[in-house]
Amino acid sequence: MNGESAAEPPPLPRTFRPGRTRAILLGGGCALFLVLTVIALLLPGLGPAERTSFVFTAALFWGALALLSRPRVLAEESGVTVVNIASSRRLDWAEIVRVNLRSGDPWVFLDLSDGSSLPVLGIQPGLARQHAVRDAQALRALAESRGGSEPRAPQGQR
Repeated sequence: MNGESAAEPPPLPRTFRPGRTRAILLGGGCALFLVLTVIALLLPGLGPAERTSFVFTAALFWGALALLSRPRVLAEESGVTVVNIASSRRLDWAEIVRVNLRSGDPWVFLDLSDGSSLPVLGIQPGLARQHAVRDAQALRALAESRGGSEPRAPQGQR
């Protein structure tokens, strides 16, 4: 993210999530479940166990796609909750040193006060780059207004 952060942080609470990606994953999972279920019911010569295995497989695919659609970031007055595919982490605003979305990054990274970096899959530029940039700028403005972020160094001095 090369632009300056937004001057005014957005109101809280605020949830950031990749809307288009989520819609595609959940819609695709639903469609896949329906198609496999219809196939299981319409194929002649299948027994109850085989039909059940079709529906069970369809449910597993839908569940996997629902899990992939889970990432989000919940910003509240007390801090931030980062929900990734298989993990969730609660952070105080003071723990966030910097919000990064550089060109080519698959998602936002949070630099934390303990020296580690946390990937934030809830803001990803894959299908909606401008939306992700706006969300990253909003999250950066929130972090800076809450006193957890360091002031930005001028370009070229990092």
